[in-house]
Amino acid sequence: MNEQVTTLGSAGYGVSQQERNRVLRNTYWLLALSLIPTVLGAWIGVATGITRSLTGGVGLIVFMVGAFGFMFAIEKTKNSAAGVPVLLGFTFFMGLMLSRMIGMILGFSNGTQLIMTAFAGTAGVFFAMAMLATVIKRDLSGMGKFLFVGALVLMLGAIINVFVGSTAGMMAISMLAIGIFSAYMLYDLKQIIDGGETNYISATLSLYLDIFNVFQSLLALLGIMGGERD
Repeated sequence: MNEQVTTLGSAGYGVSQQERNRVLRNTYWLLALSLIPTVLGAWIGVATGITRSLTGGVGLIVFMVGAFGFMFAIEKTKNSAAGVPVLLGFTFFMGLMLSRMIGMILGFSNGTQLIMTAFAGTAGVFFAMAMLATVIKRDLSGMGKFLFVGALVLMLGAIINVFVGSTAGMMAISMLAIGIFSAYMLYDLKQIIDGGETNYISATLSLYLDIFNVFQSLLALLGIMGGERD
């Protein structure tokens, strides 16, 4: 009886504690590794200005096609040796896409400080959600559908605002994104801890997207509210 209880996750996924710990450990390592191509992509993007012309609808199309293409490829290769390189290619692409915003932020006299503040804020959110995920005992799997609907509404609002160009809209979308993707972070971490997610590549992709969106949204808010010109 005790052995059965140990084997089953709190949500009843039937995954051993040893397997859950292995997935969580591998996810954290791959997540840390994925930040290297992201930084490299952002640096190349800023240094070369390759993404500077990707404004409005053109930038949106390039981002959507690239991001969803990579995510499809990751899901197809997650159980093979190609899964990790494809994921790292995706994170490099996301760094490139982020470089345009980073370049704009660096145009402020306090740009470097704003980027470091956004990074520290994102790290703080991640560690807070990781701690919560370990202490919350209830099953959070029911959150998934509500968060998915929220993310769809958020994406629709972001697409509309690309064409409207409203600063107030950008602020509202950024604040909503921070809330939704912080909750997604908690949900995704809890899924790994409870045994609901057993593939560390899929788990890393989910957490990476959560972190990326929180960081990008924090950076956008800081730029709007705290950017200083010389």
